Amino acid sequence: MKSLSEIDITSKRASKAAGFSWGVAEEIGKNIRLLESFGLAGIKNLNQYFISRKTKKFENLNLITKNNKPKKNTFCPIVLGVSFLDQIKSLENLSSIKFNKISFPLLFLPFLSRSSEIIGKKIYLKFNNFKFLCNMNLNILSNLAKHDCPILANNVEINIIENKDNFSEREWKSLYKLSEETFVEETESLKKSAAGAGLTDND
Repeated sequence: MKSLSEIDITSKRASKAAGFSWGVAEEIGKNIRLLESFGLAGIKNLNQYFISRKTKKFENLNLITKNNKPKKNTFCPIVLGVSFLDQIKSLENLSSIKFNKISFPLLFLPFLSRSSEIIGKKIYLKFNNFKFLCNMNLNILSNLAKHDCPILANNVEINIIENKDNFSEREWKSLYKLSEETFVEETESLKKSAAGAGLTDND
């Protein structure tokens, strides 16, 4: 079994050989490592992408808005991912972001996962009846299961989920009240033994 370090380094070198800069190649290496660590077919999709890239043109998107459509070809998942990662601080103000036609969407997914960590919010991705929830780069939940991820995603929607408690105020107060039983009432003996007590200033 290949180690995650091997997967990272080989993916990075292959990406450089395929024509990407070392900087972008490094990002790709991190992403494929991430996909494989989460049990998603990163190596398989990267290989398919490189083969397709020899004969097919992909469209780059540098400035992402609320609704994004390619002019002629499908969006490149790598360039799109780099743009998303770079712009995440401004994009987090948009509750919903839509794209039409992203090639090899699985290669775009780890950019969302890493973006989720940067802003400290979950990011939800859906397309072609597939759903993914990126949880601050700690894990990716999906209904992909044993299916192969499609090489083209139409009508892609991304939602940035605002943080909120997963419990009611009543439940919180009940738990907090129980926790108060561990509080120790301050006594004169505790005051005397507390840190710094009894020290004199000789200056």
